[in-house]
Amino acid sequence: MDWLHMPPLAALRAFSAFAEAGNVVQAGAALNVSHAAISQQLRALEGHLGASLLDRSGRALELTADGARLARALQLGFDAIEAAVREISAAGAARPLHVTCTPMFAAHWLMPRLAEFQAAHPEIDLVLDPRGEIVELKPGGIDLAIRYGDGSWPGMEARMLLQSPMVVIAADSLLRGRKVVAPEELLELPWLEELGTTEASRWLQSRGVTDSLRGPRTLLPGNLLMQAVRSGQGVAVAVQAFVAEDLQAGRLCALFTEGEGRGYYVVTRAGVLRPETRKFSAWLSRHAKS
Repeated sequence: MDWLHMPPLAALRAFSAFAEAGNVVQAGAALNVSHAAISQQLRALEGHLGASLLDRSGRALELTADGARLARALQLGFDAIEAAVREISAAGAARPLHVTCTPMFAAHWLMPRLAEFQAAHPEIDLVLDPRGEIVELKPGGIDLAIRYGDGSWPGMEARMLLQSPMVVIAADSLLRGRKVVAPEELLELPWLEELGTTEASRWLQSRGVTDSLRGPRTLLPGNLLMQAVRSGQGVAVAVQAFVAEDLQAGRLCALFTEGEGRGYYVVTRAGVLRPETRKFSAWLSRHAKS
């Protein structure tokens, strides 16, 4: 289609509204504009096409043969557009809201609060996809992600939800009185990591440790990670907010703490969001403040 030679859509819509209503006043009311604006669009359309679409010889405007032909074509076109928009909107509303986050976040923060959202919005079906790896957000797929980091994800809009540094933790039963003062001293110990993440390697690299782990490394679901750490099965990297009670109670020791500017972010694609996504995002914000 040669879009460069097509008339402006506003002019075509004004002409279609006039053809349907029969006068400029009703056409303006239908489009929520003044009748003068409709008249201006009609003249602009005729100028663009170089043809008379309206017969102005009588007391009332009448469609010419060319005008009637264009009106029929526009009616078919706008009806098809309206039908497609209605079908797409209905399909979008019927699709569940798809949210991804880490299993750790789901278990420690989201699940204890989720029943309130479901009670407030029973019309929204929700798919919660807990996984450790970062998943691409694209139309028709995942609507919203909750990610830990510094908020820098190119092409995404990120808003801080829960600020908390990372902490390297272990149980006394694993350390057995050992005082850890340097990251290199952790290489011989067993490490526990949430499936889909590489927190141990990334943390050690961030501290300048390039040697590989020499102790065993176990990957396990986030809901089992803390149980394993508490029982002394290994060292782990966790978000401080989720282990605060264990640290205060002395069940775990904080070996290193860092990343004061980091935390969990609500991440969405840039642009217009589905109404369901906006509602869930607003609900997350309210709970983050409570």
